[in-house]
Amino acid sequence: MSTQRVVRLLLIDIGNTHTHVGLATERRILKTRDIDTTQVLTGRVGSILARFAGERGITAACLCSVVPQATQPTQRTLQQEFGVTALQLTPKTVRGVGIRYPRPNSIGQDRLANAVAARAAFGAPSVVVDFGTAVTFDVVDAQGDYVGGIIAPGLAAMTDYLHEKTALLPKIRIHEPGRVIGRNTEEAMLIGAVHGYRGLVRELIGGLKRELGVRRLPVVATGGYARLIARGLPEIDAVRPSLTLEGLRLTWLSARGSGAV
Repeated sequence: MSTQRVVRLLLIDIGNTHTHVGLATERRILKTRDIDTTQVLTGRVGSILARFAGERGITAACLCSVVPQATQPTQRTLQQEFGVTALQLTPKTVRGVGIRYPRPNSIGQDRLANAVAARAAFGAPSVVVDFGTAVTFDVVDAQGDYVGGIIAPGLAAMTDYLHEKTALLPKIRIHEPGRVIGRNTEEAMLIGAVHGYRGLVRELIGGLKRELGVRRLPVVATGGYARLIARGLPEIDAVRPSLTLEGLRLTWLSARGSGAV
């Protein structure tokens, strides 16, 4: 009686500040963890990944990276620790969406992963809003093609900038404001950040609907402040914290199905 080896797939999304990792099977993501990207750059991440994978290790890996200098150290670590080479998501290896964009290689690999996951879950057209260091909008059109998006300063970047560039404005902790008229400086900044960002997102989603010529546009949010901002925005249909990792999982599955891995 033959037994089929269970896939244990390591997913790695290398970002500027944090690297998000996930352990998945063919069907779903089992668990996730965030790692400081400096540990990836210095090659000290092997033991962390080994503990994360557990005694059974991994059988395959898929990664995306917006930090090119971290990509090769990660591949070396995967070879040394697990004996595998990760499939890297690029405009050439992506599956699940087409690309209709003037310079495909300039698209962040995480943004392509988001588009893959959004189309699989919500169809086409659809939009991803990723609340990271920057807030990015990524658009899949009615034909299922990635066609571009929008980039704006992130929520924390905006409030940190106000603190750093002014003498009297403090650094604030971002959370849900209790009112719309601030009774002190911190509260006024918080209201401007949270409600202001909701207004920005609402206006941009409206503009995307007009440009795509659609009345209904599924929008999925991900990233650190996704739940907070989506709480007051009915325009956002779902919050998926592991959306990028899910896009990597789907990319690997499609590549395996085609014999590419």
